[in-house]
Amino acid sequence: MSLCKDCVSGVRHEGIPEGKWEVFGGINTYVATPELDFPKDKVLLYLTDIFGPQLPNAQLLADDFARNGFKTIVPDIFNGDSAPPDALNPGSTFALQEWFSKHGNAQTRPIIDKVIAALREQGVKEIGATGYCFGARYVFNLAYEGLIKVSVVSHPSLLRNPRDLEKYSKTSVPLLINSCTFDEQFPKEFQEKADEILGGGKFKPGYVREYWEGCTHGFMVRGDLNDPQVKAGREGGFKASIKFLLKHLPADNIKVKM
Repeated sequence: MSLCKDCVSGVRHEGIPEGKWEVFGGINTYVATPELDFPKDKVLLYLTDIFGPQLPNAQLLADDFARNGFKTIVPDIFNGDSAPPDALNPGSTFALQEWFSKHGNAQTRPIIDKVIAALREQGVKEIGATGYCFGARYVFNLAYEGLIKVSVVSHPSLLRNPRDLEKYSKTSVPLLINSCTFDEQFPKEFQEKADEILGGGKFKPGYVREYWEGCTHGFMVRGDLNDPQVKAGREGGFKASIKFLLKHLPADNIKVKM
């Protein structure tokens, strides 16, 4: 398996992040905390694309989740070696596949496990997970092991068709997928196979696949919001994510601010 050119393309978003950096299990982590009261025993674990939580885009998205009542934890799953923001620049010489060879399961999963263990030690009982591109692969893995309560993934990378879908069908973890038109990692035939295996009420815990016309792999995090279709997809995908999380990781005191 490998990544694609769209895994390392897109734009940087404008805004001032409102969260702060903390250490969980020895892992540097961006934390977005709701201003109002929120359930202390529930968190949203955000697993990033290759740019990690250092890219402001990820921080701003985490802040959006916090505004909707979810304390959002974004660990540096690359241990200080995420793709540099300059890799988004035209003519970048960033060596994607070389970088990818250094960040397999053996390097990445222990970091995630340390963060989850630290959250449990702090009294967290229920974890929802959202993953983008690279991070979606690990959301699937956590669901396989029953370590999370709900999965929300957007333009997932590194999944195997149909193996990962068939394996997911044996879990009890509800799944939302934000898919799009142009996606080498999760193309039309993969999307259709997901519907075939999980859709139509066959996956009892709950399955939804949203489709955002005219969008390209990475649109939820790195899409150009000056493009009306991308902006509609980004906003629609976020609203769908919040709706799904509220259904499967509910809290009476969460007030939606979408």
